[in-house]
Amino acid sequence: MDSTTTAEEIGGRRGRGDRGGAAARRAARSGGGPGGQLTYIRRQVPNYEVLSEEGLALIEANADTVLEEVGIEFRDDPEALALWKEAGADLRGQRVHFPKGLPRALLKTAPSVFTQHARNPARSVQIGGDATVFAPVYGPPFVRDLDGNRRYARLEDFRNFVKLAYMAPSMHHSGGTVCEPVDVPVNKRHLDMLLAHMTLSDKPFMGSVTAPERAEDTVAMARLLFGEDFVDRNAVTVSLINANSPMVFDDTMLGAAKVYARANQACIVAPFILAGAMSPVTVAGALTQVLAEVLAGAAFVQLVRPGAPVLFGTFASSMSMQSGAPTMGTPEPSLVAYGAAQLSRRLGLPFRTGGSLCAAKIPDAQAAYESANTLNATLLCGANFVLHAAGWLEGGLSACYEKFIMDVDQLGMAQKFAAGVDLSENGLALDAIREVGPGSHYLGCAHTQANFQTAFYRSLVADNNSFEQWQAEGEKTAAQRANQIARRWLESYEPPPLDPGIAESLTDFVARKKASMPDAFT
Repeated sequence: MDSTTTAEEIGGRRGRGDRGGAAARRAARSGGGPGGQLTYIRRQVPNYEVLSEEGLALIEANADTVLEEVGIEFRDDPEALALWKEAGADLRGQRVHFPKGLPRALLKTAPSVFTQHARNPARSVQIGGDATVFAPVYGPPFVRDLDGNRRYARLEDFRNFVKLAYMAPSMHHSGGTVCEPVDVPVNKRHLDMLLAHMTLSDKPFMGSVTAPERAEDTVAMARLLFGEDFVDRNAVTVSLINANSPMVFDDTMLGAAKVYARANQACIVAPFILAGAMSPVTVAGALTQVLAEVLAGAAFVQLVRPGAPVLFGTFASSMSMQSGAPTMGTPEPSLVAYGAAQLSRRLGLPFRTGGSLCAAKIPDAQAAYESANTLNATLLCGANFVLHAAGWLEGGLSACYEKFIMDVDQLGMAQKFAAGVDLSENGLALDAIREVGPGSHYLGCAHTQANFQTAFYRSLVADNNSFEQWQAEGEKTAAQRANQIARRWLESYEPPPLDPGIAESLTDFVARKKASMPDAFT
């Protein structure tokens, strides 16, 4: 879809919809491709925990001390300060000091599990409990394109990543700012991004948080897509509210949080931790600060509207103490993720962390190792919402087409692992053991024949052929194979169907909003 695409084209094209059958079976055993989609993960493996009861209690007590003695700043938002004063907090200028237990008491109204609805009900996701939802990379100003160039992202790239996320069976969510389209004015680009999510995909999506009025535009467009009453009763967006760590919430984030909470839409309250710069260097110190910031921010959401969905979020990275650069895939951020997940469960809030994070500049071995380390911890800690699950490169500065495909393949593997061990009669396979007996093989037995199509995960990207066949096919690297897959998906993309009347109302809204203000690039 380009800038001249009409509402009739958006609404009238017939997409693949929720194709089942053979396509769904193929998706279930591989990273998949255009066609069958996987539902969000329902984890059947236990959560891995690194902190004892004593350790959790220590961190919780220290976080309460930070909230009471140090406080959290709510900057340039008199309404936020007034809400806290009315709730019983101690205000000293813009710094709020919290009596012990106040944030926890406020969070009793927050749901532990909720549904984020998609315009295609088959794509709706559970957030919380035993569910894990994968969403794409968020926020890079650059892309590494299919021709190997690192350049500023454009709206065309944004739309391409939305299409890829829609087509990837193991991606459950369309995400938010999958890249920053710098060829569109700052004050208008959120409109194009939202329109892309709503028309090029039928998966759930995230809202804009870069200004309160842009959050209001998100809610207004969501009401056009879903209906006003439905939006008031149900979460149809989830949006990222970052703390300005250490221990500050600014007026931009607070303004967006108020808009979404009042509209009953979900907020992820997420400290952004670069340990050593934005938090203490130690895991326990970082966890103490993370918990304090989340308690303050999530409780604020409940002050605005009790019962509004809110997630315990964290983004944790270590840093090179020599250069100051972020480092990914290291042990310490994984320990933070494991500990924060435990703290989140004790609060009864859904948890967001992790993804496929790396500091590599190209999709190479460094990117693979660092991403695998991060993703494994993300899955095993019990994360409910996973931002940056695919496409992240260069410490989040770049979104990469090839790595998006490579990551999607790994997400499919993670989903297969999360299903756990099949202990059904078929899974136990006793009939096969009886049939084969000692000294034979299982290749031709009835059980193998019945299960061979779905028995093992089939990688979308990996080459498992002989050396000679690999050589005859051009000696392609994994990144080169991913490049071919991305091109093929984009060439075969068809949008999901959307009612033409809704499509027209959305395009009209975007056109009117753009016409109402001059371009601004800052």
